[in-house]
Amino acid sequence: MFDTIRNHKKYLMGFLMILIIPSFVLFGIEGYTRFNESGEPVATVNGQDITKAEWDQAHQQESQRMREVMPTLDARLLDSEGARYASLERLVRQRMLAAAASKLNLYTSDARLARDLQQNEAIATLRKPDGTLDVEAYRQLVSRQGMTPETFEARVRADLSQRQVSQGILGSGFAPTALATVSLNAFFERREVRVARFSAADFASQVKPTDAEIEAFYNANPALFQAPEQADVEYLVLDAASLQGSVALNEADVRAYYDQNASRLSGTEERRARHILLTVPAGAPAADKDAVRDRAQALLAQVREKPATFADVAKAQSQDPSSAANGGDLDFFGRGAMVKPFEDVVFSMAKGAISDLVETEFGFHIIQLTDIKAPPVRSFETVRPEIEAELKKQQAQKQFAEAAETFSNLVYEQADSLKPAADRLKLPVRTAKGVQRQALAGASGVLANERLLAALFTPDAIEKKRNTEAIETGSGQLASARIVQHLPARTQPLAEVRDAVRARLVAQRSAELARAEGEKRLQAWKSGTDAAGLGPAVVVSRESAQGLAQPVLNAALSADPKGLPAWTGVSLGDQGYTVVKVEKVLPREARPAQALGQEVQQYSQWWSAAENEAYVEALKERFKVRILVPEPVAAVAPAR
Repeated sequence: MFDTIRNHKKYLMGFLMILIIPSFVLFGIEGYTRFNESGEPVATVNGQDITKAEWDQAHQQESQRMREVMPTLDARLLDSEGARYASLERLVRQRMLAAAASKLNLYTSDARLARDLQQNEAIATLRKPDGTLDVEAYRQLVSRQGMTPETFEARVRADLSQRQVSQGILGSGFAPTALATVSLNAFFERREVRVARFSAADFASQVKPTDAEIEAFYNANPALFQAPEQADVEYLVLDAASLQGSVALNEADVRAYYDQNASRLSGTEERRARHILLTVPAGAPAADKDAVRDRAQALLAQVREKPATFADVAKAQSQDPSSAANGGDLDFFGRGAMVKPFEDVVFSMAKGAISDLVETEFGFHIIQLTDIKAPPVRSFETVRPEIEAELKKQQAQKQFAEAAETFSNLVYEQADSLKPAADRLKLPVRTAKGVQRQALAGASGVLANERLLAALFTPDAIEKKRNTEAIETGSGQLASARIVQHLPARTQPLAEVRDAVRARLVAQRSAELARAEGEKRLQAWKSGTDAAGLGPAVVVSRESAQGLAQPVLNAALSADPKGLPAWTGVSLGDQGYTVVKVEKVLPREARPAQALGQEVQQYSQWWSAAENEAYVEALKERFKVRILVPEPVAAVAPAR
């Protein structure tokens, strides 16, 4: 089908134009937008569909945010089916909480939105030396997440509204100390046990399979001895990071950047201040607030008359518990450390000056600026490497954006070779041998990307050896690949894998012998035979496993304590078998009061989280939440 489209592209484009132009006249561009937005539904919330396109966009934005936060994160984790499904679950939950917020009339005020944005650490780093926001840097920050400032702020507002849906549950949930203590004591209960281990390796010498048994095992388990599907491939990578090395900078641009950013490059100015705070309780009547203001005005007049007494007055009158004892001293701080009204005044004052009254959400402040620590301006030659690196990065990103469309078009339009795209963009065609459908553990680079491998091993790409589409394999990175030679999966001849077959057979039979011996000894010990083969008594708990494998520890802690001693056996598969004798049940060791209090607090948080999840499940029913795509099955490691 794709061959037909390529061969008759000109005719097809003309035909489409005949169809599209009249429909634009009749319905307009908005009609086409609505059509594209409908898409294939993947979930429904409150009667509204979530389309596959919306899911794809949400996952792309989530992946981009993760890459911004953790640049070294393995791209395979973000491109896996499990990660994509998790993005859909988050999107569904957001839509459901948005519906609940609307139904409950929960909203976010402009003041609350502004306060949240001011507290955003990423945005705080974009402030200029004069304290104003670098609007262009802010636009670039949100654009990397596929948004404009308006859509970003709308999303933050919606997120704050959605949080209110759960805050009532999370903020009010609690667990009584008595209940928490009983549950924690039961969970961390200790048990005195004796253990006998029957390791499969100890029985290996007893297993001597014949050639006939090896061949029979090989014939019965061909899937265990398959050579995986492999391919020799060519691939092309367009990478903003690699473009950076070929960028040539103009000397005038480097100098201009320094002139405009010298103060920022030299470091952050810090200021030291004292303050006197008179607090105003939230929701206090206007009369009470006016009374506090009058007291603050009187103190302001007092310290302005005698500035040297500021510290003494702060120590006696300030209601800031963290600084009053130190005479109101706040030590050195930079921009973003204080609430904005306070910060704006401090960074506009001269050293030694005393401010007018400053009102914040905490109350009324009187501020005295005691010191200014401005870093020395670094010379042009000192910061030149940093400037060149930043400018090269910016230009490389611009070149990447310009080249990305050309790259995508060429690998698709001339799909039988990567050379046209490589020649046009001056990129090397790379090769790799033995590439598999699933990336090997520890693999890195574009050929470890699940989406690229999935596209590379489609039937069309295998049979016709066509280029894959351009696939984003990382932040600022596109790749395309094609198969040069394909070798399907095959069962390896017995002659090639005889040693591996024998090893598997020996391991299997050794484990069977270990399990049989363990079960035999368990029955004998239960019947009263001398338990001399058991190890010494050890005390185990969930806090101290004493080297026990998790299944063994679980069995020891799950044994019925009503009839001690309690016996149990645990199969460990190829590792062998373990017999456990539980001799005593011991209470948890006494905990310091502070540690116990922290545990009770943590338990209360778990309890609140559990109540919130129950509330979320109820909301799912109320708003008829349905996910229409199947959840991916977690990959299971092959048996050994």
